[in-house]
Amino acid sequence: MRAFPTLLLTWLVTGFTAAVGSILGNAAGGRGLQAGAIAGGVLGLLGAVVAAKRLVWLPSGEARGAFFGGLVGFAIAIPITLTHMQTPVIPVLSCALVGIGTLLGAGIARGWARP
Repeated sequence: MRAFPTLLLTWLVTGFTAAVGSILGNAAGGRGLQAGAIAGGVLGLLGAVVAAKRLVWLPSGEARGAFFGGLVGFAIAIPITLTHMQTPVIPVLSCALVGIGTLLGAGIARGWARP
């Protein structure tokens, strides 16, 4: 497993797609902004995990665990981001939790696969 590239990929792609989703959802108001960000982030995470698997940065057997770990990291990042929207740094850094969750989920999946 190539941990650092996988962390960066999931962090950046999820953060970017969450931002795009929030921009698109903003047309529906405040709730739409949040729903768009969540939907965009989840789709971005899925895309990043698939890309990491195809680039052979993430073993196939760990991809499902990586995705679910990333979802947990994203779920933790959402309230942090929403309470610190006035600063540009905290929302960007909170997306790192997605990458950390992805790596932890992959590690747990690797542990489950061992006899």
